[in-house]
Amino acid sequence: MERSPSQSPQPPASPTPAPGGATPARAVVSYDERLSAPWHWWLYCLLLGMAAALVVYPFGVLPMLGGLVLGGALSAIVVSSYGSARIRVAGDALLAGEARVPVRALGAAEVLDPAEARAWRSHKADPRAFMLLRAYAPRALRVEVVDPQDPTPYLYLSTREPERLAAAIEAARPAAS
Repeated sequence: MERSPSQSPQPPASPTPAPGGATPARAVVSYDERLSAPWHWWLYCLLLGMAAALVVYPFGVLPMLGGLVLGGALSAIVVSSYGSARIRVAGDALLAGEARVPVRALGAAEVLDPAEARAWRSHKADPRAFMLLRAYAPRALRVEVVDPQDPTPYLYLSTREPERLAAAIEAARPAAS
């Protein structure tokens, strides 16, 4: 049977799990946060570009413009890559930076105020813990890992909204069991 150009294929009723337990592309995302760098860091990129231009100023105007562009672009790449970390709760998994942890392997979540967050990323820190640190996010969420196969004791996640992240993890639990 031929299909007319106006007809489009029907999407599946529900996403099918990907092989190996991977989160399907259409998994329901209940929390999504990008830990982007603050606006004033971009101003620092401009200032670093200007500093690079001043360094090569004795060589002429064209090298100075090249220093401005190159210095600004390199610092912008660094800021952009540092600020590209994401925290997501998608389907039955928590995705934080490069880590992907099934929600069933997570225990209690503890919202940390700025003072507690500082303590957990310094003198209380366990070297085996997974830590997604961002200096510009003063609050954090600490989530226990209860999987006996995983040597990681907890996840430390810098976040601007730790209460919402904890609620999203808790909401994903029934779907995981």
